[in-house]
Amino acid sequence: MKDGIPPACPAFRQGAGRPTKQQAEARFEQLLDTALDLFLEHGYERATIEMIATQVSMTKRTVYAKFDDKAALFLASVSRAIERVMVPGQALDALEGDDLETALIAVARLRLRHLMTAEGLKLQRIVNTESYRFPAIMTESFERGAGPIVDFIARQLRRHALPGTAAYDRPELAAASFMSMVIGGPVRMIVSGRTMTNDEIEERIAFTVRLFVEGIRTV
Repeated sequence: MKDGIPPACPAFRQGAGRPTKQQAEARFEQLLDTALDLFLEHGYERATIEMIATQVSMTKRTVYAKFDDKAALFLASVSRAIERVMVPGQALDALEGDDLETALIAVARLRLRHLMTAEGLKLQRIVNTESYRFPAIMTESFERGAGPIVDFIARQLRRHALPGTAAYDRPELAAASFMSMVIGGPVRMIVSGRTMTNDEIEERIAFTVRLFVEGIRTV
């Protein structure tokens, strides 16, 4: 490691001629992955196009041919990270069921499983540190990541909550509260550096979901 910069990634050996479509896509993905890592490690201000290009054995000209400036590369790298931790709509549809508590436990497990991958934790950290500079990444992270989960939970509440309760009358707000209580807590702890075992995560999910379900029956 020199000057805080990790060794450059091995270059793709493409041989003579133009790269194939598959090779070009792999190089582009490598560029975005490397950019995200270096923005996270050094911060947006200190990370440079030259630094990123060196890591993927590209020239600055090649990078600028793909992105107008560093901000555009940053936003593209974050957008790809958001896409990689999204819960697919089909996976949410498969959680529909007749029991509210079972569905809520399942969706909490699914969302946390995506967020607690290496990619998910990188995303949380970069959004936390750079959203003041790029508010759009917070909006995109919610709309493409948390938003579909909130919509799924709201649908379950419309189906299962008792008429006249707060969860029935305002299901979207109740769903957002669920996200903060059940999912946000473990993610914040892990992003801050605290490790949680699978048993601890399961216990927390079961307890907070039960607390939520019992609460909405009376409020």
